[in-house]
Amino acid sequence: MERNERSTPVPGKEKEVDIINIKGIEDIGYVQPDSILLNCLTPEENTGCQHGLYFQDGERRVDYILTYHIKKPSSSRSNRQSSRFTDNAFTRSLRRGTARLGRAPPPQPRGDPEVASQDHSMDYHVDDKRLHREEFEGNLRDMGIELEKDEDTKTPGVGFVKIHAPWHVLCREAEFMKLKMPTKKVYEMKQSTGVGAKINTLVNKVTEPLYPNVEDNRTHNVKHLSYMFSREKQHLFDLSDRDSFFDSKTRASIVFEVLKRTKCTKAKYSMGFTSLLGSGVYTDAYPLHDGDLDGENVEPNDRKLLYEEWASYSVFYKYQPIGLVRKYFGEKIGLYFAWLGLYTQMLIPASLVGVIVFLYGCATVDDNIPSMEICHPKNNITMCPLCDRACSYWKLKEACGTARASHLFDNPATVFFSIFMALWAAMFMEHWKRRQMRLNYEWDLTGFEEEEEELKDHPRAEYELRVMQKSLKKEHKTQKNPTEIAEETTNKWKQTVQSAMAGLKLTEKEKLTCRDRLPAYMTNVVMMLLMIGVTFAIVFGVILYRISTKTALHMSNNPTTRSNVRLTVKTTAAIINLVVILILDEVYGAVARWLTVLEVPKTDKSFEERLIFKTFILKFVNAFTPIIYIAFFRGRLVGRPGSYLYVFESYRMEECAHGGCLMELCIQLSITMLGKQLIQNNLFEIGIPKLKKLIRYIKSKRRSFQEEEREKKLQRYETDHFLEPFAGLTPEYMEMIIQFGFVTLFVASFPLAPLFALLNNIIEIRLDAKKFVAELRRPVAARAKDIGIWYNLLRAVAKVAVIINAFVISFTSDFIPRLVYQYMYSPDGSMHGFVNHTLSYFNVSNFQDGKEPMDPQHQVEMCRYKDYREPPWSNTPYVISKEFWAVLAARLAFVIVFQNVVMLMSDIVDWLIPDIPKDISLQIHKEKILMVELFMKEEQGKIQFIDSMMPCGGKEKRNNHAPIARSRSIPHTHSHTHANNF
Repeated sequence: MERNERSTPVPGKEKEVDIINIKGIEDIGYVQPDSILLNCLTPEENTGCQHGLYFQDGERRVDYILTYHIKKPSSSRSNRQSSRFTDNAFTRSLRRGTARLGRAPPPQPRGDPEVASQDHSMDYHVDDKRLHREEFEGNLRDMGIELEKDEDTKTPGVGFVKIHAPWHVLCREAEFMKLKMPTKKVYEMKQSTGVGAKINTLVNKVTEPLYPNVEDNRTHNVKHLSYMFSREKQHLFDLSDRDSFFDSKTRASIVFEVLKRTKCTKAKYSMGFTSLLGSGVYTDAYPLHDGDLDGENVEPNDRKLLYEEWASYSVFYKYQPIGLVRKYFGEKIGLYFAWLGLYTQMLIPASLVGVIVFLYGCATVDDNIPSMEICHPKNNITMCPLCDRACSYWKLKEACGTARASHLFDNPATVFFSIFMALWAAMFMEHWKRRQMRLNYEWDLTGFEEEEEELKDHPRAEYELRVMQKSLKKEHKTQKNPTEIAEETTNKWKQTVQSAMAGLKLTEKEKLTCRDRLPAYMTNVVMMLLMIGVTFAIVFGVILYRISTKTALHMSNNPTTRSNVRLTVKTTAAIINLVVILILDEVYGAVARWLTVLEVPKTDKSFEERLIFKTFILKFVNAFTPIIYIAFFRGRLVGRPGSYLYVFESYRMEECAHGGCLMELCIQLSITMLGKQLIQNNLFEIGIPKLKKLIRYIKSKRRSFQEEEREKKLQRYETDHFLEPFAGLTPEYMEMIIQFGFVTLFVASFPLAPLFALLNNIIEIRLDAKKFVAELRRPVAARAKDIGIWYNLLRAVAKVAVIINAFVISFTSDFIPRLVYQYMYSPDGSMHGFVNHTLSYFNVSNFQDGKEPMDPQHQVEMCRYKDYREPPWSNTPYVISKEFWAVLAARLAFVIVFQNVVMLMSDIVDWLIPDIPKDISLQIHKEKILMVELFMKEEQGKIQFIDSMMPCGGKEKRNNHAPIARSRSIPHTHSHTHANNF
């Protein structure tokens, strides 16, 4: 143990390489004498190994798995292959190291005709990877890690390296990582008293059936005092059961930290763990799940408990066991599900208010005067044609259905609902900050700083490769410089040492600058603009589809088809938009990842943030561009009869229905939102993982081993190998952020959006839970205090939602024109005559040649159209009237007032609700006091122990020093007193 700890590098000290402590490359073997062979025995199924959760001895638990590709030898060569792997490992490693230094390799052992007959290039690559594995595994053993190999599995072509971290390694790394662990000290948590406590007790009794049957989810009155683990202070912790002190999640994260810190340094350039994965030396790396989900004689484990109490659809009405989720998957994933659960809970009041607003619209539709005037049988207003030539004049009462449906979403209650949803978003943000702080306290993250975690964030494999290529180019240019060729001969020994040390000091010598990334940045800008342009082009194509389809349907001889033109065009166009959005979402996700890879970010955190930003921009534009067009541009770039605006000189820009574009906006929003949730969020999440699992199943040729599998159960690490790798939380967060946009951005046009989001999220939580527990490999636990950049995106969407809803109410709906008419132009202060007030006159004789209806059904002289323009008999015919400017001024004034009032109210909510709950603040302060008291008692105990062990003379000598110390402090105190007096 001492030798391993002495040679273990301390995290954060890699830049200060001490050449004295580095063994000469000639003297280092790849295989150490005390661990010459990793266990390659055939695995035996027994109860001790518990199907792959332990080493062959049945005692050491498997904390992590590395897989690599192997070429299955034939039976005639198996013995020679095994012998060559063990006996010649040192010879090959020595030959590899000396070759890198420019020396002639030692003669290769003879008597291996199979190797000589193989393809030389393929053998070189296979042997090169094997050498890297042997060196890396040897370095892991030097770090104290214990390994065991298994190549005789039922998964052909895959070898497994089982990794176990012994106790001393766990203690050392836990101290390096500053992990907080529970101490023996237990304190009672302060409980509220008075009326609040009684109400809380009553609520807990009522909601008792909603809690899962999980011990970690119960509220406890006592809590263990936590402290950063230290080997010098092991007496503070309860180490009676060392096997369970570090749980499986913590053990896996510790091993992962060791893997990231271990490097292959014998080559000219160092290769870290991520580089080994990227170059194919290892194919996969993952921790194991705790056990099976179902089957005979399955032992109880956290995974099985999560599957029953969290991932089952039968418990959809229960709270999530967030504590157990964090214990099994780590804080980062625990925070995601805690946020998703809180978001879903907050959707309940929003859904109730939205349903009430919708029901209010249904109840008042018969009392709505404008729709009553449109639907009145005596209404004989003739409207101008909706398209050129093919369309004829039509009666306003034909729009009765559209007008009545528009009132369901365009009524005074929607204004209240928009204000409510803006305040709801602010309260949701504040509630989450408080919930997040409470979780930080419960999960012992109050002293955790993410800056420390970022310092330990190791470079990505792609970054190391680019830096290596940059160094090679510089070295190549230097070697070609004739002025330095002479210096190379004189400083040959110096260059040899530098090349040997280049891998160790690669990161601090070279790094990628903005100049290196400039082509990637330019490509990013151009591609992002191109993708956004593609979205706009597709929206424009759908516009042309609507215009041409409407004209074609108006030319139909079927009266039913002609009467349902608007509904048919709206619905089919919305479905086309949905299909395009679903396809482009996948394309944009791949493009965003490709662009991020081009930038070569240094760390995984930087890569994730850049990827999130690009994906959010592209997917947000893709999802909301058609909706924004309908809300703010459709029907405003039309022109007027006799002077319409045309595209390509033949397509007349489309108009809104008489009830306004709000109904069409509602149709587009509902189809897009429901389609994305049902198809993309649910069907894709269920179908794609199963499809990928089936593909891996076929590729692995496991079908030929089905008979053997019936007789012999797969090991745990083999079963997990066929699960889908964890790809991060970005897709999960992204779909929820887009949904949050649907709920808040255009909620004035679709009050039922929160209800549909609630129903989707109830399924989404259990679907994601089942995916994490049963369909995905277990991810490495990651610590986090918050949800990161996603919170900033949520705040940005909530702020933009206030502005967009102000414009939707003001410009898309008829709310402002109705108010202006009622208080400025109505003779009796009612809405009677509002429809006639919004319609202008047009003389049909002023149609352009070739634009009038071919077969007019009505012989008219005047037709009406929705706009504020002067009549044809005025001195300035068809000029915008003063009513238009009055309505426009009122609309702009409403936007300004609505935006400022709602944002002020949101800021007041933010100010009134503290970010940290008062009880949590008191408990954190109490923990600090208890920790100080604990260490004071420890110091007093040490002093008493020293006093008891020292002889009497030693005590007197030590006591004699005390007055001296006090006397030295007296003048210092007096000097301060005199200074204060002056």
